[in-house]
Amino acid sequence: MGDPAVPSGIRAGIATNTWVIERDRLEDLLTVLSASGVQVIGPRLEAGAIVYGPVEELDELPIGYLDEQEGGQYQLRKAPPVDGADQALFRYTLGPHSWKRYLFPPRQLLWRAQRTGAGAFRIEPPAAEAPRYAFLGVRACELAAIRIQDRVFDNGEHTDSSYLARRSAAMIVAVNCTRAGATCFCASMGSGPVVGEGADLMLTELVDQHSHRFLVRAGSERGREILEQLSPAPADAADLGTAQRLVAEAAASMGRQMPADAGQVLARNPEHPRWLDVAERCLSCANCTLVCPTCFCSTVEDHTSLDGSMAERRRRWDSCFSMDFSYIHGGAVRRETASRYRQWITHKLAYWQDQFGTSGCTGCGRCITWCPVGIDITEEVAAIKASEVTQSGEP
Repeated sequence: MGDPAVPSGIRAGIATNTWVIERDRLEDLLTVLSASGVQVIGPRLEAGAIVYGPVEELDELPIGYLDEQEGGQYQLRKAPPVDGADQALFRYTLGPHSWKRYLFPPRQLLWRAQRTGAGAFRIEPPAAEAPRYAFLGVRACELAAIRIQDRVFDNGEHTDSSYLARRSAAMIVAVNCTRAGATCFCASMGSGPVVGEGADLMLTELVDQHSHRFLVRAGSERGREILEQLSPAPADAADLGTAQRLVAEAAASMGRQMPADAGQVLARNPEHPRWLDVAERCLSCANCTLVCPTCFCSTVEDHTSLDGSMAERRRRWDSCFSMDFSYIHGGAVRRETASRYRQWITHKLAYWQDQFGTSGCTGCGRCITWCPVGIDITEEVAAIKASEVTQSGEP
């Protein structure tokens, strides 16, 4: 039956058809992926942060690094050589990058027009072939964010062909979290820390002073084909129990929690004075939307060469925090910072449900960490909810 202290969802997520490989075999995984013609994208250490970029060898991963995060704070440090922590590959939580930069690029060519003669021109679409990526180290909350963007860019009636091409070509190697950060709250959003559906391979890192190995489970046919090439051994009960305990500890140690009725609370309070309070602190810098793994706002820009022989249209990320984003004839609809913050958080937690049938937040905590003034999305919801209780006269 397993440890009763471990939630059933975690036990189920780390149990069925689970195998084990040694750390060295993970190097073989990179080799197998590269040989199949995909580019491996994984965590790298750059400029004092863990970001995502091309990875060819395990030594390029942030070995032994831990991240310390709080509202408006992010710092890396090396783990002490205790119980093998200084050799762990995935003990960090999350950096500023999300995988959407590879599926929904920050800048993207939509079309280009070339003049071919007097009064004649040729329209050139972007390259038809999508890049083939293998994402290494995808966390549960990030995988949930990818599934959300799947619904955004393919809602049944309107589809983004570029996104769908990149998404269908991407392979996902996910990792269960065995450590939670101070700004994490995926457990309260039901999106982590154990990996859900959608990954081709799911890893759980087990490292101590005696060994370094990974539990592996395949989530797709191509994942099973890759796993077979790694010659895995069946996982024993001890390894399964250890993995389940570590993930359960991560779930229990998260630094934040989102109220379960967050969407209803915000929808009931469009004129709450808390919006003015947060506006006094908010810089409208748009950091929260840029690091968010589910935000999808964009705009288009037209560029023309000086001689008039070429014109092109590009799409780039935008943010509902910018004044121009809500511009229509006569000016911007949301001129005040309070209205722009209210639009972002209410759409994310409430009206997203109406559009896509799910919350737009997965509890990754990036918007809290990377806000220069440390505005906390969970704190804002809790404050509005607490004021409702006070006004009702309930204890």
